[in-house]
Amino acid sequence: MCGRFSFSTSKKKIQEQFGAIEVEAPIQISFNIAPTQLSYVLTNQSPNELQLMNWGLVPHWSKDKKNAGRLINARMETIAMKPSFRTSFERKRCLAVADSFYEWKRGAGNKFPYRILRTNRELLVMAGIWDTWTDGSEQYHSFSIITTPPNAEMARVHDRMPVIFYHTSQYKEWLEETNIEKLQQMLISPPDGILEMYTVSTDVNFVRNNGVHLHNKVIPPPTLFD
Repeated sequence: MCGRFSFSTSKKKIQEQFGAIEVEAPIQISFNIAPTQLSYVLTNQSPNELQLMNWGLVPHWSKDKKNAGRLINARMETIAMKPSFRTSFERKRCLAVADSFYEWKRGAGNKFPYRILRTNRELLVMAGIWDTWTDGSEQYHSFSIITTPPNAEMARVHDRMPVIFYHTSQYKEWLEETNIEKLQQMLISPPDGILEMYTVSTDVNFVRNNGVHLHNKVIPPPTLFD
């Protein structure tokens, strides 16, 4: 799964990777983005505008948004079938943008957080879906990140990972394609070798902690089996 990520970059780097897209200044930086918080996406409706949406899909047909933050991930195996995701998958797709995400590996009774990022330091571009819920007076824009079985690197840490697009042609295809079968074919694990990871401070476990130190590499404490 993907339960926490970070967005720390510059407008220049964003436009180098995505081209001449609109980015409102100042850019909202966060080293510890959690469910229900705002994060940046590119949507099929506004593919040239990097915009903020709440993480955790609230389908448009929901009675209210009390469950905001619950549907943070959508499994690629069932996304075309589940009522919560099906319509968005067909009509409202997005790219969730981050510089890294965090995952926790269990060991010796503890869970150690890892930071996962691109080996070439490009921004991570994750397949997502979005929707807009409204009660007539408020509009709530939200998204989910699509997950898939892990590639070789991620398999060492967890049995799920985000669908990561690693080429600009994939960005365009995900946002513009309308054939469901072709879209499903895009939901695969990324190639081995495009990601690297290292352990970080357990400070990332707590949403209140949000600083550049969360990106620093730390050595986990020794266990009885070391």
